[in-house]
Amino acid sequence: MPKEHIDTQNLQVRDIPPRHESLQPSDDHVTLVVTQAFGPEGHNLVGFSDVTFNGHPAVSLLIRTPDGREGLVHLSPIHGDKRKAGFTDIAPGTRCTLLCPITKRPLDKLGPVDDGTGASYYALYLTPKLAKGHAVAVTDLWDHFHSRIVDDEAVISYWAQTHEV
Repeated sequence: MPKEHIDTQNLQVRDIPPRHESLQPSDDHVTLVVTQAFGPEGHNLVGFSDVTFNGHPAVSLLIRTPDGREGLVHLSPIHGDKRKAGFTDIAPGTRCTLLCPITKRPLDKLGPVDDGTGASYYALYLTPKLAKGHAVAVTDLWDHFHSRIVDDEAVISYWAQTHEV
């Protein structure tokens, strides 16, 4: 970028603060709702079915168990809400394969969950650009409620867990 386009008099360079000012609570009743979540090829998985939670369309995934059973699971799009519908006859702790219900392609792996369970995070992207810095990270262990919301590389779900909603 040419130097003349930079406002050097107002430019500030500093370290990223440990807590992002943009993630402060605006009031005592904050609810995070996922309104779009894209699979590995860019299909929106919110509203794929007619299932809703408190009027909000569900996030739908195709789940495959180690014994070969599979079915659609509809997750609540409300952060912290553990409700789900559909194919839910799965034993807690079962490692599942998480798939896009449209393409049947596995969700992209983000990395391990650092809690000793051996679970891994998989991406539901928040934008059609499919950027890992803007994603809902869900785990592959059934009833392992360790999902995270990452937006602009900041873990929003950590903020949500540290503030009463």
